Amino acid sequence: MIETDYGAIFEETDLVAYIKKSGRNYIIQGQTACSKKDHPKPSSLDYWLRQYGKNPNTKQADNNVMKKLVATGLFKESEKKLICPDSGHKCKALVLVG
Repeated sequence: MIETDYGAIFEETDLVAYIKKSGRNYIIQGQTACSKKDHPKPSSLDYWLRQYGKNPNTKQADNNVMKKLVATGLFKESEKKLICPDSGHKCKALVLVG
């Protein structure tokens, strides 16, 4: 179980399942200070985490949660930025291990 600095609590295996269902082996960080309804990257970790947060209008995917996810051994931080499925830009991402 992982907890963000902003109050979201979730099972890392749920995130693995979400990423696999997307058809990709990665998810971009996408941390954005905005309301959930105005989030420009709905395929991002930040957007996904907001379903678990006490306040879904607060960014959730900061660098601390990225470190916690890497520490589980299920993810690694991408060595280079990967393509965001929403914006088409290259962004910081977590990649599934294995």
